[in-house]
Amino acid sequence: MTRAGHAALDDELKQLKSVERPAVIKAIAEAREHGDLSENAEYHAARERQSFVEGRIKELESIIGRAEVIDPARLSGSIKFGATVTLVDEDTEEERTYQIVGEAEADLERGLLNVRSPLARALIGKDEGDTVEVRSPGGEKSYEIISIRFV
Repeated sequence: MTRAGHAALDDELKQLKSVERPAVIKAIAEAREHGDLSENAEYHAARERQSFVEGRIKELESIIGRAEVIDPARLSGSIKFGATVTLVDEDTEEERTYQIVGEAEADLERGLLNVRSPLARALIGKDEGDTVEVRSPGGEKSYEIISIRFV
């Protein structure tokens, strides 16, 4: 996991523990004051939210506890975890830049590519100027690697 990804998950965990959890506990207490719990929609909604928050807290604690933080700035050479890679689609000439990151921090819209994705697996070990073929749900795609940076 990158340092930025670890920090983002840690921030989310702190938010859940310090803001979300107390808010849910307060909502449950307020809903209980309304009386009969069997027909109390507010109570059931608050309990459902509590279940989600507690589940996410456990998930984040597990991810953070097992995470190995890698500083991409200390890396160099061919493409590996943490690399920021600029590619050009050989069919459309469209240029895209991705950073190869861990599963928990992946977000394609922000250019964060899951290390387990077909594209990332095809890129690992390649160098600038290489061409990679990727089989995706949309069909076969061909990309040329324009640049590799470790930021």
